[in-house]
Amino acid sequence: MLAVRKYRFRVVGIVVIVFIALIGTIDLGPTKVVSLQLDQAMLDKVESKYGMVVRQRFVKWQKLMQAGKNDPEAEKLKQVNDFFNQNIEFKDDLIVWLKNDYWATPIEVLVKGSGDCEDLAIAKYFTLVEMGVDENKLRITYVNALTFKQAHMVLTYFESQRVVPLVLDNLMPTITPATDRNDLLPVYSFNGRGLWLAKIKSNGQQFGNADSLNQWVDLKQRMLEKAF
Repeated sequence: MLAVRKYRFRVVGIVVIVFIALIGTIDLGPTKVVSLQLDQAMLDKVESKYGMVVRQRFVKWQKLMQAGKNDPEAEKLKQVNDFFNQNIEFKDDLIVWLKNDYWATPIEVLVKGSGDCEDLAIAKYFTLVEMGVDENKLRITYVNALTFKQAHMVLTYFESQRVVPLVLDNLMPTITPATDRNDLLPVYSFNGRGLWLAKIKSNGQQFGNADSLNQWVDLKQRMLEKAF
């Protein structure tokens, strides 16, 4: 997202609040809309359609989720953050999807091998939920990246509601407490359970349901309709 509209950050918070006030909320159920586990037949389909390189990317992803399922959450966060930061190349939506703004599913990101900050944050979120992390601890967070003066998206993790969250970011290889990220100014955050006016160093104020975001609803629907 860092390569796109500079004006977007200035209006996005207001637009979201007004939008929710006008249409209310829609409840489409929990985040885990479909399993991310792929069997051998599905991996063979990936290879047949996209080639061996893409298949290997999916195999690494599957091994990550299976091997790390019983790891401590701190280790899950590190493994997932490292996997997507190291295996997915940052590219803007206009280059990958020929659209100004597109929220890709984790499957779509892995097929392309590229995505923007939104795609990476969303892929990390769904992967961690698949690995057993409570979605109430995770929030996809819109921020203003002050260094670049542009809108950006990260994943935040709350070990508890009283603890400063950790930030998983494609701009930085290490996971850091939000208090160390003075370069980020939060706008709002969401997960499968709610939508918050974001305070990246604290829990923020809930003011709606994430299913009020059209992009989120569309992404979940695509995950239900087709795998590849």
